[in-house]
Amino acid sequence: VQLQASGGGLVQAGDSLRLSCAASARTFDSYTMGWFRQAPGKEREIVAVISRSGAYIYYARSVKGRFTIFRDNAKNTVYLPMNSLKPEDTAVYYCAAAQTVGDFIVSADADYDYWGQGTEVTVSS
Repeated sequence: VQLQASGGGLVQAGDSLRLSCAASARTFDSYTMGWFRQAPGKEREIVAVISRSGAYIYYARSVKGRFTIFRDNAKNTVYLPMNSLKPEDTAVYYCAAAQTVGDFIVSADADYDYWGQGTEVTVSS
């Protein structure tokens, strides 16, 4: 499975961006999809996760209420619209896919099978 993340850029605090992640998987709906990020000098952290059907969603506390995750299984794509961006959101954002046998959240990055190349988000103050 190949994942192609896009949509990053340089914005000002308070602006919005929408990240997209297109997957090559024929059975995209058999994967839980997650967004993670890694800021300079920091460990990778979870941002948001969506289950196979989209029925279950998890957000990190730091982004809840500002970011939304959704997926379009017909287009093999998962999205992450980000609103009210803050300088602390600056990071490289990665999408990841975890093949699961059921419709549930996968929160540990070690449990993800495939990773995209990352798209950089820089938020200036």
